[in-house]
Amino acid sequence: MENKRWYKEMAVYQIWPRSFCDGNGDGIGDLWGVLQKLDYIKSLNVDGIWFSPLYPSPNADYGYDISDYKNIHPDYGDLDVFKQVLDGAHERGLRVFMDLVINHTSDEHPWFIESKKGKDNPYHDYYYWRPGRSLHRPPNNWDSLFEGGAWEYDEGLDEWYLHIFSKKQPDLNMSNPKVREEVKSIMRFWLDMGVDGFREDVITYISKVEGLPSAKIKLPAATGMGYYTNGPHVHEYLAEFKRDVLDFYDCFTVGEGPRMEPETALSYVREGKDQELNMMINFAHMEADCFITDFLQRPFDLRKLKKAFTKWQDGMYGKGWNALYLENHDHPRIISRYGSERYRTESGKMLAASYLFQCGTPFVYQGQEIGMLNNRLTSIDLYKDIMVKNNARIARKLGLPASKVLELAQKSTRDNARTPMQWSDAEYAGFSTATPWFYVNSNYKEINVESQLDDPDSLLNFYRSALLFRRDNPLVIYGRYKEYYPESKELYVYERSYDERRLLVVCSFTEEPVRFDAPADYELEKGKRVFSNYEENYIISNGFTTRPYEMRVYLF
Repeated sequence: MENKRWYKEMAVYQIWPRSFCDGNGDGIGDLWGVLQKLDYIKSLNVDGIWFSPLYPSPNADYGYDISDYKNIHPDYGDLDVFKQVLDGAHERGLRVFMDLVINHTSDEHPWFIESKKGKDNPYHDYYYWRPGRSLHRPPNNWDSLFEGGAWEYDEGLDEWYLHIFSKKQPDLNMSNPKVREEVKSIMRFWLDMGVDGFREDVITYISKVEGLPSAKIKLPAATGMGYYTNGPHVHEYLAEFKRDVLDFYDCFTVGEGPRMEPETALSYVREGKDQELNMMINFAHMEADCFITDFLQRPFDLRKLKKAFTKWQDGMYGKGWNALYLENHDHPRIISRYGSERYRTESGKMLAASYLFQCGTPFVYQGQEIGMLNNRLTSIDLYKDIMVKNNARIARKLGLPASKVLELAQKSTRDNARTPMQWSDAEYAGFSTATPWFYVNSNYKEINVESQLDDPDSLLNFYRSALLFRRDNPLVIYGRYKEYYPESKELYVYERSYDERRLLVVCSFTEEPVRFDAPADYELEKGKRVFSNYEENYIISNGFTTRPYEMRVYLF
């Protein structure tokens, strides 16, 4: 019998607070705005909210550079209004998860400020301070994922500090037991307040290889990655956090693991006494149109997407639990990537069906449920994301013309997911009464929540129905997965089976007509069509010819 747990039966809505809803009229999303929208979130038929970082931060990486782990950024409110949101969510049956960012802090965190005061300062060993190899040469050849080399020199100390991300995000030295005690204190602070768990940012990076050796193989912006990914003590640290803190609470943890394979994920999430996390977010299915990072683009390849989906579905089933997503704060909008802006609603529903009915806990990112699209700005300088600026710098260094660099940025920047949420066709898309902190997509008059609320055929109401169907059907939650026609370049077809019930999901990833023939052991006429994205749904010779981005789901 499957191991039934509440976190497997929930769906989660992700909020990137700066762009969700402005409740106090200063152009920045905040917790007062979230408070106003709790009923809307509940209406989606989700069961929890994951907040991207709400903590005080200088915003070098928009909240992922934390200067105080036990407070709320003044832009978003304070601990009192957070407690109102927490209580309001719990009253509605919604759990609340915080982003736990412990690979690094802000360089403006008091710990780091203290660490710079001297080599004998008790906080000096909270970070990776090292002497250079020689004058003007950093301790090793590692790259930062955000900007050039991974080391920054401090003249006062005549030492360098490690930053895998921005130079304003120095890496914490988790091998220091005092740092681990600080992490436990942070966890207890929020769990004691009533928070229901954590999404743990780049958690696979928190242990570095001893000696911090230089890398032999050099990769653009990723040299050294092998020495800090799934490091030698990462499992010890996570087991310690679980033993000393998490085991005392009914809470949930999901890790983020870049460059992750199912076998490696299971070393973190395999169910049993040694399980360290409940699930792991991976990126494999987000590489169907790129190499490693969204910026290194190639034509979309459905077979690559399906291979990733199936590898994780088969690899985890009965052993660990999957985290399902197509959008979050780190990726462009999915309709603009894997779907069609021309067939926005049709492809939006198809893409939703392609992942919501798989085995795992689904995450829905703000605006995904109404089909928000990429916002193509006219200059690199208009974007705010530090990552796209670094990618553009590398691309220019490689000799790409400015027009091509801008085109790559427009398609790949994380800022596409960070434009203000489109609530209505009012000024600023109903996000704020003041000029928003970032550009509203000009399509907000057509694409907004208000216009879809009462439209039974809207993408918003499809998400509501699909999530309710998932919640009400153990078949969708716990059923076994099987893919059909893996070699098809146009169709993604899979089934879920459980207790002699079966669900067949058919998704066309093209606007061209494609003939679909039901698998040998299916008679479509005997199934109940529970979802589709077109009105007329004829079956001819146990199959049909697809219309643009057609989707059908049959229950048997």
